Amino acid sequence: MKKKDIRILLVDDEPDILEIVAYNLSAEGYDVYTAKNGADGVAKAKKKLPHLIILDVMMPEMDGIEACEILRRTPGMESSIITFLTARGEDYSQVAGFDAGADDYITKPIKPKVLVSKVNALLRRVKNDENTQEDITKVGDIVINREEYKIIKKGVEIILPRKEFELLALLTSKPSKVFKREVILDKVWGNEVVVGGRTIDVHIRKLREKIGEDHFKTVKGVGYKFVL
Repeated sequence: MKKKDIRILLVDDEPDILEIVAYNLSAEGYDVYTAKNGADGVAKAKKKLPHLIILDVMMPEMDGIEACEILRRTPGMESSIITFLTARGEDYSQVAGFDAGADDYITKPIKPKVLVSKVNALLRRVKNDENTQEDITKVGDIVINREEYKIIKKGVEIILPRKEFELLALLTSKPSKVFKREVILDKVWGNEVVVGGRTIDVHIRKLREKIGEDHFKTVKGVGYKFVL
């Protein structure tokens, strides 16, 4: 998929931020749209179905956390990438973002070239989607459809945010194998994307809630493994 075919939605209540970020991403070749608050962002996302959504957290009418939760429940956006771009860098704010279904969390201020680099890294998988073959695997009572980003357990479909899905797909690719934390970060988030140390832990906790506590084992000081 070419950059001009990749849709990016920027949602921020600061006009200067919208202008600067939109300019740099448009100059990179992406198809960029903007919204000035969470409610406007949700409406535009439902209409445009962007591949990537960049959300501020603190906004009028509807904040970024609420907007993210709504977008994750929106049909057709299961595989959309959602990242927060915000000046709030506290741990609790980042955890709230990941709990809402975000894939990444970028803290302001950030240089435009660095932001573009992060966006390119986040979108690497999207660019290769046109070459992706249907890949359906079954692990125990769990069916994983990598093409449609669907999980079915005992006949019930479970909707996962993109990074939770990719983490599950990685761990289930070799049941009982211990995946080191650095390997998980590289395979799921990409070595060009800097994420917090608690990122993997938050995503594992969400998977335990949705898939089952007993399937995910922590190997202290090493990483995680999936067990049947």
